[in-house]
Amino acid sequence: MAADDRAPNVIEADRVDLVRSGKPLLDQVDLVVRPGEHWALLGPNGAGKTTLLHLLGARAHPTRGTVRVLGHLLGRVDVRALRARIGHVDPRHDLRSALPARRVVLTGATGSIEVPPRWEPSPAQRARAEELLDLLGAAARADDPWTTLSQGERGRVLIARALMAEPDLLLMDEPATGLDVAAREGLLAAVDRLRAARPHMATVMVTHHLEELPATTTHALLLRAGRAVAHGPADSVLTSKHVSECFDHPIGIERRGGRWSARARP
Repeated sequence: MAADDRAPNVIEADRVDLVRSGKPLLDQVDLVVRPGEHWALLGPNGAGKTTLLHLLGARAHPTRGTVRVLGHLLGRVDVRALRARIGHVDPRHDLRSALPARRVVLTGATGSIEVPPRWEPSPAQRARAEELLDLLGAAARADDPWTTLSQGERGRVLIARALMAEPDLLLMDEPATGLDVAAREGLLAAVDRLRAARPHMATVMVTHHLEELPATTTHALLLRAGRAVAHGPADSVLTSKHVSECFDHPIGIERRGGRWSARARP
């Protein structure tokens, strides 16, 4: 979906630096994300992708520069309230109990890992959890314990959990990590369905691999050593030239059927 130019930006990052222990992790990064846009953050290990995602999720503050998320300037907003409006999907979700998948999704309403003591969801929250599980193709596993779910099934459940608060921004940190081909394709198809169902929601997905990008990806930012190599519409950024520069290796890029693939070139 094309973004509405009249709608306020979801994200505005302007000349952002982030320094930790004297080491620059991000260096003069700019990013504007509008409603309905679906961004990919790509780059080699240590490029700063997850660091930038933490800024966008109000989990960190820039050392220099400004970051506005959902119209609020980081450093001048209650980040706890802001985080409640952002869906964040992390495959390293630290749940250790055997909660049924349905209850895992419902923890998105409380913003907690486990279900809080004596808390019970409202009928509307229960209905929303069922709707999201169905949308993401996980309804058949709703009663299954978290500990028995495959990595791909957990990914779908975590996306459903992130959507419980009806966020305007969804952040996904390598959601296809560790998945086999079938599980990856199932997860990406679920992301495409989600984006079609929520056309005004913006998303940002971190990945190392172009094959893990859904066909609905609209924009991309390539990071190398904390700096932006290229950013903008996906077709103009995900080219052999830009990706080769980003990964410092000759790489050929193809797009077929809406999906990208990458191969090393001699």
